[in-house]
Amino acid sequence: MNNPNQSATTLSGAPAHNLGLFLRISAVLWIIWGIAHIAFGLFGLNGFLFGDAAETMKMMAGGADPATLEVNFPAAVVGVLNQHSWNLLWFGVFTTFGGVFIWRESAISIVMTAIVGGAADFGYFLFVDLAGFAAFPGPQLTWVSGSAILLSLFVYFRSNQLTKNQ
Repeated sequence: MNNPNQSATTLSGAPAHNLGLFLRISAVLWIIWGIAHIAFGLFGLNGFLFGDAAETMKMMAGGADPATLEVNFPAAVVGVLNQHSWNLLWFGVFTTFGGVFIWRESAISIVMTAIVGGAADFGYFLFVDLAGFAAFPGPQLTWVSGSAILLSLFVYFRSNQLTKNQ
């Protein structure tokens, strides 16, 4: 963009105000993903700390054969599951705040939220989705995070406006 009076455009010619819409959609997607993971984390911590670990596992790995989860989990396994639930909780908090800052057009938030949320969901995709243990809403939330990443990184790499807002 050589003329400072000319409005910013993407390489495809879309006006920069469309980039703002893409960021807003991405922000909402991350907030949805984050709130869901906060809920999953709290549910897991509550179930594994104070409830029945086998019943909690049935709900978390809904695609697994329920009979295989009817076991008395050793304390070490419950500890690992609590740690997993804690991770779900903080991933959710991080990406929810990231979504708020993406809404405000923070370039660093786009990158950091994509890294944290994307890495968390990639592990889920590899070890739960592909293994056949996933049930609603897990796979759908993978699409939510993937869409949020693609939309926000598209804006990040196409916009000269974001670098001005850091």
